[in-house]
Amino acid sequence: MNAVNWGILATGRIAGTFAAALRELPDARLLAVGSRTAESAEAFAGENGAIRAYGGYADLMSDEDVDVIYIATPHPMHHANTIACLEHGKPVLCEKPMAINQREVREMVEVARQRDLFLMEAMWTRCLPVIRRVGEWIEEGKIGEVRMLSAAFGYRTGWDPAGRLLNPGLGGGALLDVGVYPVALAHMVFGGEPTGVDAAAHIGATGVDEQTAMTLTFAGGGLAQLACAVRTNLNQDARIDGTNGHIDIPIFWRASTATLHVEGEAATVINEPSGYHFEAAEVMDCLRAGRRQSSLMPLDETAAIAHTMDRVRSAIGLRYPMDA
Repeated sequence: MNAVNWGILATGRIAGTFAAALRELPDARLLAVGSRTAESAEAFAGENGAIRAYGGYADLMSDEDVDVIYIATPHPMHHANTIACLEHGKPVLCEKPMAINQREVREMVEVARQRDLFLMEAMWTRCLPVIRRVGEWIEEGKIGEVRMLSAAFGYRTGWDPAGRLLNPGLGGGALLDVGVYPVALAHMVFGGEPTGVDAAAHIGATGVDEQTAMTLTFAGGGLAQLACAVRTNLNQDARIDGTNGHIDIPIFWRASTATLHVEGEAATVINEPSGYHFEAAEVMDCLRAGRRQSSLMPLDETAAIAHTMDRVRSAIGLRYPMDA
């Protein structure tokens, strides 16, 4: 099988993590990297084994040998970077969250569909074997009707007002950085958008949410209690409760184990590897099959998740300069 030639747009920490993941796949090749400067591109290429280094994003997009581009820039750049790649004819895997708001996501999706090109949000959790099995348990009715979800993802970052996590100009705050994980899990567990969204947050000195708590209501009365933080360490587990049992997922966002508890039966424990290479493999499978989106992270669902986060931001009064 011919290797898929990847390009990586940007050279930050997450780009390095993804480059390392590509080395786990024998049919993936990191062909090129693009950065704002030649120096950073060359340094990244040397550290991560990229064959070509471009001191400009347009040069990467114009490389005819690049099959797909992974976008690893900060949140506010996703919209413009993705559309530019698509307009250069390149399929795209865009780091989560796909964009700052649903309007931007829908514009990105529209361009991908007009250009008949693959596009996917890099919600790597969805591609993990454990999470895929959890989804199957739910679809098979193992725990009956799903009634409740509790999930959180939070950590304490250092105080850096100009840094990505706390700077509103860079899309900072807990919701966009890590809150997208429990929100996306809720969409998967309940199979659609919430009918109601309530939320409260602490908006810090820089104007972004340092911690946010959410209650999402779904059709039929299902509830999701979610939390996220970038200045508070939180439990990072998830529990899904149904009418006939429950599912525990420790550190759900990078899940490597889950336990199924069905009333009257012995617990079922699964253990599987975790890593970014599963989402890269999913993208390559889709490209080889000629699919324009992934069934694991469909584009309409990405837009729906963005809409839910817009509703949360409305509830907590969080706006970004890019919203205008």
